[in-house]
Amino acid sequence: MTTQSKLYDETSDVELDLLEGDDSGDSLKGHDSERTTEGLDLEERQALRRVVGMSTELTDISEVEYRKLLLERVLLVGVWTEGSAEDAENSLAELKLLAETAGSEVLDGVIQRRKKPDPATFIGSGKVSDLRNLVASLGADTVIADGELAPAQLRNLEDKLKVKVVDRTALILDIFAQHAKSKEGKAQVELAQLQYMKQRLRGWGGNLSRQAGGRVGAAGGGIGGRGPGETKIETDRRRINTKIAKLRRSLKNMKSTRSTMRQERRRNLVPSVAIAGYTNAGKSSLLNQLTGAGVLVEDALFATLDPTTRRTTTSDGRVFTLTDTVGFVRHLPHDIVEAFRSTLEEVADADLLLHVVDGSHPDPIAQIQAVREVLAEIDATDVPEIVVINKADAADPLALAPILHREPNAIVVSARTGEGMDKLRELIEGALPQPHVLVDVLLPYERGDLVSRIHSEGSVEQLEHTADGTRITGRVHPALAGDLTRYHQ
Repeated sequence: MTTQSKLYDETSDVELDLLEGDDSGDSLKGHDSERTTEGLDLEERQALRRVVGMSTELTDISEVEYRKLLLERVLLVGVWTEGSAEDAENSLAELKLLAETAGSEVLDGVIQRRKKPDPATFIGSGKVSDLRNLVASLGADTVIADGELAPAQLRNLEDKLKVKVVDRTALILDIFAQHAKSKEGKAQVELAQLQYMKQRLRGWGGNLSRQAGGRVGAAGGGIGGRGPGETKIETDRRRINTKIAKLRRSLKNMKSTRSTMRQERRRNLVPSVAIAGYTNAGKSSLLNQLTGAGVLVEDALFATLDPTTRRTTTSDGRVFTLTDTVGFVRHLPHDIVEAFRSTLEEVADADLLLHVVDGSHPDPIAQIQAVREVLAEIDATDVPEIVVINKADAADPLALAPILHREPNAIVVSARTGEGMDKLRELIEGALPQPHVLVDVLLPYERGDLVSRIHSEGSVEQLEHTADGTRITGRVHPALAGDLTRYHQ
């Protein structure tokens, strides 16, 4: 594969002008560009800023040959509107990981400094021509924008660049579609995709032609159309709405099943702990460490989408559940949050939240903020939270200090090596709801079922085997206390 440095040597004169911030072209003198970037440095406004290290590096020759045949060659483009340059580069680096997860070969990435994205072309009309030359020189067949494009922006960019253009939202939806395994997960992803697609249907040629209505053939809409006058794009939109309604009904039935299971756990007074956090932070690895669940662990974004719930016990025998939920990411599409709401309700209804953070990430605090934005959207901000800083074996201790100072209820662990896991179990046990009814009972030996329930649902402070039975002093929930009334001492 051609290396990045070689590509730069073969760039055209236009590209060199682009890198040096040459403002001789008419595209850089548009009135719209000047209005939207007022107050920024001239050099920042007049150049697409190339981000180093965006090219996908492949070392195995067979892999190179294989991927050249199958993978899309993509160019990343972002708009830096706020924050530091490091924030903008981190966002584009995350977009690179998303693109590679979706199965693309990233050729390069550029950033445009603006006050706000251009409403017509995202990066400004002057920069589009420069971007088109860069696309041609690199041989890219797809451009991925680091943001959500409006339908008009998407259409204008494709018309001017002459290659496929997708945005961050479409990329995430594509990854979700590849990784969804369960029936519920597939339905949730399809619903989100249809909601996204409905607003971006485009009419070309025959799509804008009027249907004859009732006539079968190329000129007619056939049975099921709305009659004369309906265009094909309107027919497509109506069919998408019908499919969305069908998926919503299916998900409603699946939601009732999940709610029944949740209510059964609550009826049995089983506390629940939800594991949430940024994608690829190590949530599944943490679940495996705490319960031995055997969930898929992979160094990839959104490797697991379907929630996994496992039972485990505290050191004193109390039973509780741990649920691994879908990972979050910056600017998680709203359609995804809505479609996965029934799954994310596992977090909102939990008794305790383990907020997993990737300690080795360049900007872990931004990850925490992104996750909490989604938690606020699903009304889960009131759930007690333990911040679990994972990957201690790969993290810089100096980089973890600001997080520990900012988050007093935080702990550093490594799900890979087991470091800090015993301390984490102690924190979980201390944060779980405690039974509050004090009991002192003498249970006959034939009532071993009640002894077992006290161990699993309550806490045992003292246990003694006597000639008359088992004497237990401890704390239980009110429902179990009622069943033990006749055995009180």
